[in-house]
Amino acid sequence: MTNFVVGLTGGIGSGKTTVSDLFEQHGIDVVDADKVARAIVQGGTPTLAEIVETFGEHILLPNGNLDRAALRSLIFSNDKAKQQLNSIMHPAIRAELLHQLQAAKSPYVLLSAPLLIENKLDALCNRVLVVDLAEEQQKQRTLTRDQVSEAQVEAILASQATRAQRLAKATEVIDNSGTAAELPAQVEKLHLHYLALTR
Repeated sequence: MTNFVVGLTGGIGSGKTTVSDLFEQHGIDVVDADKVARAIVQGGTPTLAEIVETFGEHILLPNGNLDRAALRSLIFSNDKAKQQLNSIMHPAIRAELLHQLQAAKSPYVLLSAPLLIENKLDALCNRVLVVDLAEEQQKQRTLTRDQVSEAQVEAILASQATRAQRLAKATEVIDNSGTAAELPAQVEKLHLHYLALTR
């Protein structure tokens, strides 16, 4: 088991996935909260059964998998439904994250979570690494990448911690305002720093 956990976070479009991929290339295990959140609601899982019990069969696709679009539209304008969903999802996600963190074999492990600060997952971490860039750049990159409306991007930004809140929690920061080509050197430097801290 790896005892040293580095939390990786950043707002939407900040480049978290690119950064975590670079750490993986150095042989570091990555526990990804987004992947865990998707895995725990696959067809046949206890979490999906609980969601169906709470919201009804109409949130399932004909093949028995979760209809994400139906669930999203259900909770988008309904705070009570959103709270109900969170009370089912959050404990299940946390339990699986802890399981994967304990199973990690690399000298330190990266916990990648867009809502690391908001969901208080930073309490599980020894260090917090924030991938940072200006909000305007976040918006532009997200619009280009996801082909979504500006209103949707604004709504996501509003639901996340502010740039200042994230930076206040950071022990390290990666500046991703430049090009992707500038990231490997920053990651390598931090990788060596974290290795030194784990010794």
